[in-house]
Amino acid sequence: MKTILEVKNLCKSFGETQVLNNINLKVNEGEFVAIMGQSGSGKSTMLYNISGMDRPTFGNVFLSGEDISKVDEDQLSSIRLNRMGFIFQHSYLLKNLSIRDNIVLPGFKSGKYSREEINKNAEAIMKKIGIISVANHDIKKVSGGQLQRAAICRALINQPDILFGDELTGSLNSSATKEVMDNINNINREGTTVIIVTHDAKVAARASRVIFIVDGSINDELVLGKYNGNEDHSFRDRKLTQWLEKQGF
Repeated sequence: MKTILEVKNLCKSFGETQVLNNINLKVNEGEFVAIMGQSGSGKSTMLYNISGMDRPTFGNVFLSGEDISKVDEDQLSSIRLNRMGFIFQHSYLLKNLSIRDNIVLPGFKSGKYSREEINKNAEAIMKKIGIISVANHDIKKVSGGQLQRAAICRALINQPDILFGDELTGSLNSSATKEVMDNINNINREGTTVIIVTHDAKVAARASRVIFIVDGSINDELVLGKYNGNEDHSFRDRKLTQWLEKQGF
C-alpha cells in the first residue's frame, strides 16, 4: 500500500523543553490513525507538526514524497489549504456567515475549482453529512453536533488527500459524537486518510490503528483493522481498553 505521510526523526522543542523526541511514523493512503496519550504527552504537538500547522525543530515530514518541513510559508499554506483538511474541538465557524458560506469559503480562497464546482461540491457534501436542511442557517441557530458536521464539510470542500482532527468530539455529547464519528468513518471508507488526536477510547476504537505517546515518543501501537459499522463495537472497545490499561492510560 502506498505511503501518504512519512515522519522521520521528528523533534520539537520550546525553548529548553523538548516535547517530541525522534518521532518516526508511516501512514498509508486510506488509513485511519488515532493518536492517544496522557495529558501533556505531546500528542497535539505531534499532530500540529506532522500536519504543517507548526514547524519541527528537527526532522522531516513527507506528504506523498514531498518534504513539507522544508518548504516556505507560502507553499506550506497552499498545501494545508488544498491537500489537507482540519477539524478541531471547536468548529471555529465565522459568526457573520451562514453554514453554507462557511463551508464554501476555503474553496473560493483556494481557486482549485470554479465557483460553480465549489457550490455543487458543497451541496453534495452537506447532503452526505446530513446538514443540508440547515445550510442557510445562522451558526447560532444550529446544534453543536450540526456545527461540527459543518466543520467536517468545510474540511472536505477542497477534496483533501488527508484529514486531521484534534479532539474533534471533545465538546460533544455521546449522541452527537456517534453522528460525527459515523461521518468520519464513512469519509475514510471512501478513501480519505484520517489522523486524529483523541482522549476518548470509544472514538479511537473506530480507527484502524492506535498510536500511544509517552513523554513525546511513540511508546506502542495497536492495529485494530478497518472499522465496520455492523461488527461488534464492544469487541473493539474491549480490546483497546485492555491495551490502554497496559500503557497506564
